[in-house]
Amino acid sequence: MNRYVQYMYSYPHKTAYRPLHNVNMRDYMENLAGEGHSLYLHLPFCESKCGYCNLFSVAGCVETQRDAYLDVLPRQMEQYGEILPYDTAFGDLTIGGGTPLLLDARQLERVFRDIRAYMPLGKDCQIVIETAPKQTDREKVRLLKESGVTRVSMGIQSFDEGELSWLGRFHDGRRAQEAAEILMDEEFACVNFDFIYGLPGQTAESLSESLEKAMVFSPDEIFLYPLYIKHGVRLEKDGKAATLDSDHTFRLYQRGADFLKERGYAQISMRRFVKRKGSEGVDGLQAEFRECGFTGALSLGCGGRSYLGRLHTCTPYRTTRQGALEEIGDYLRRGDFLTVTNGILLSEEEIRRRYVIKHLLIRPGIAKKMYRRIFGNEVTEDFPILRNWMASGWLEEKRYQGNGEGTGWQEDSEFLSLTEEGLGLSDYIGPQLISADIRKKMLEWEKSNGQENNLLQGESEKL
Repeated sequence: MNRYVQYMYSYPHKTAYRPLHNVNMRDYMENLAGEGHSLYLHLPFCESKCGYCNLFSVAGCVETQRDAYLDVLPRQMEQYGEILPYDTAFGDLTIGGGTPLLLDARQLERVFRDIRAYMPLGKDCQIVIETAPKQTDREKVRLLKESGVTRVSMGIQSFDEGELSWLGRFHDGRRAQEAAEILMDEEFACVNFDFIYGLPGQTAESLSESLEKAMVFSPDEIFLYPLYIKHGVRLEKDGKAATLDSDHTFRLYQRGADFLKERGYAQISMRRFVKRKGSEGVDGLQAEFRECGFTGALSLGCGGRSYLGRLHTCTPYRTTRQGALEEIGDYLRRGDFLTVTNGILLSEEEIRRRYVIKHLLIRPGIAKKMYRRIFGNEVTEDFPILRNWMASGWLEEKRYQGNGEGTGWQEDSEFLSLTEEGLGLSDYIGPQLISADIRKKMLEWEKSNGQENNLLQGESEKL
């Protein structure tokens, strides 16, 4: 049985998006009124493409090409800023990619300056940025701190030289350690390290050794990602996709999760482990819960997604270098950023599904009272499969206490929460909740792009 069907980091997947007509951003901007919403900037530039990466990014762009991209951003921000509700105050800003720190110091300063000039950031806005070891130097990291960055996430993936080489990473273990030290020296509010498990030849010992080296720096968070080799990535072209083993991957997940929990990290999701800072329980539960509500998100640049109520929009999903370059070229020539040309308008049913998927796959899970208040029904009646998972021991009723401040929590609220076994099956459970219509659209995209996921077809697989 393959436990790794699909990583459900959002819903619906971008492969379900289609061309839209007569849709304008200004009709949906009211979804960004008030505080607590998210702002995202996509910088699609990398020095080199990692062997497993199918994200919207391109390698080999020179400084002038990056400048041309940055030239367009103020035009997009100005158009969005003119139609934002008067009281919008973004609660968090994430700068992702690509490799944002591939930009030089001058370009990074420009990015922060332009965002603050055009976008209404809240007083306590959390600013998050991604980086990679090779691009992490003291000058840029100091600039991040001075620019108000609160969280830095670095993709280390492994400290083992053989594993890094197999993955097609462009740093070695020593450089990763140097970069980690640089980040920790600046004392950001939160530093996260990413690691990958499931490589052929990777052992519980080698994974533990990488995590042990990370413990020297005491990062605030650790993300463990299973290795997926999607269609079109370099590892597939190198013939390495056939070497993956689901059982081997799951055993490594169990070892990594146990290792981190033994060292004081609380597991928030299948991937996220947060360092405990007190004795009150699982840190970060309330923040995580709040993030999965109905707050909106506005994306800047090319390749990111905006979530504006029913409207989800993004540039067409392109996984090849040529495809990404074409979309970036269209972005550079674009004059009107308010007309929506690609995305999806969610039905009431899909809104419910999105809510359940987003909450189920993290701690604490689905708040039963809150679901009833929002949708007017019991969640297990709308989604009977949840009862099956309870009977299988993957899901349980659990009580968590919260203060209710801006989160919708009630004292002693009842949650449907994944068990330890269920949490480890997140990449199997999540895809079972995809609707028939969205599943059909995803398969249509896959077939038209030369790939086919048999696990998404037909009825739900039985364990």
